[in-house]
Amino acid sequence: MGRRVGIIGVGQTHHASKRLDASGVELIAEAVTRALDDAGIQSADIDAFSIGNMDHFENINYVDAWATDGLGSFMKPVFKCTTGGTTGNTVAASAYYQVASGLFDLVMAVGWEKNSESDTSAAIATCANPVLERDAFAGAIGPLATEYSMYMQAYGATQEDAAVVATRDRNNALNNPYAHNRMAVTVEDVMNSPMLAYPVKFLDMCPRSDGACAVIFASEATAKKLCDRPAWVHASVVRHDFAYLGDLEWTRLQTLESASSLAYKYAGITNPLKELDVAELYMPCSTCGVKWMDSLWFCDRGQAPKLIRSGATHMDGIMPVNPSGGVISTNPIGATAMIRVGEAAWQVMGRAADRQIPGVRKAIATGYGGCAWSNVMILGADLP
Repeated sequence: MGRRVGIIGVGQTHHASKRLDASGVELIAEAVTRALDDAGIQSADIDAFSIGNMDHFENINYVDAWATDGLGSFMKPVFKCTTGGTTGNTVAASAYYQVASGLFDLVMAVGWEKNSESDTSAAIATCANPVLERDAFAGAIGPLATEYSMYMQAYGATQEDAAVVATRDRNNALNNPYAHNRMAVTVEDVMNSPMLAYPVKFLDMCPRSDGACAVIFASEATAKKLCDRPAWVHASVVRHDFAYLGDLEWTRLQTLESASSLAYKYAGITNPLKELDVAELYMPCSTCGVKWMDSLWFCDRGQAPKLIRSGATHMDGIMPVNPSGGVISTNPIGATAMIRVGEAAWQVMGRAADRQIPGVRKAIATGYGGCAWSNVMILGADLP
């Protein structure tokens, strides 16, 4: 059994569509400096780094070397992960395992993206088979529209159900000073926004953001010495699948079902909707906020619309989802899943400011990518 590990510090940039005031390395430095300040430690205290972004999006090779000045990693071990949309959570998992294994006592996980200097859709399109799939599945919107269309047909979900999710998350972002899109919207606003690909509309979909996030993982002894309330890692599970997109079971996200099931087993959770206090979920589109409730076992299959409509996932519900505003408010892709981990940690640590949920003891953070990849991390106030 590995060592117990806690998160002791989190830092993120102020995210925007274009951070013209900062280069990619400077965005990294902004997040790193804030994480160090949050933990009350110095750069010299960090033993190693786990880092990642979407790698080829911005046409920069050897980002582990390029990012050195921003990280403060000169002459220190740096481990790079690149796993598409799940990158931020994978980087966090890597940092966790490096500490849990006894290799290091303090590891900083850092994710970032400067989407204003990349062509996201052109890069994502290359994952689809050029003959059989690229017309329908090029980019992110097509697959997301496909899966929700099939879920609607199978279970009677509606566009309005997704609009409730979009309204919830976008209004939550008003309490988050770091969020990219901070706008008050109504269900009617979402429903009347331009159609991108049926049934996904403009206000259902996430933006492309410039930003970075850093999270510091510490061994039990070190965490107790440096932090009065660490967010302890109770479970970390990664599930990546590859298939022709047309071969996937589109009414379910099977990797999320598998990852969350095992994470709950590790964390001793039998009723996630009641035993988790808050969820920071990587959902690039509001439609995911309906369909994936089933795959997280928050409800029986096909009952997600009823759950969403009940208000259970709102800020005053029994299990608030995305108090930060989520991915449809902020999406610096390589950092996006890392932000989920950082925001969940802040909730457990009681440091989430105006978006804090009272009395958080357990939180879940997820990552998503490639239409078939899922990561889950569960954090708690008590030692696992």
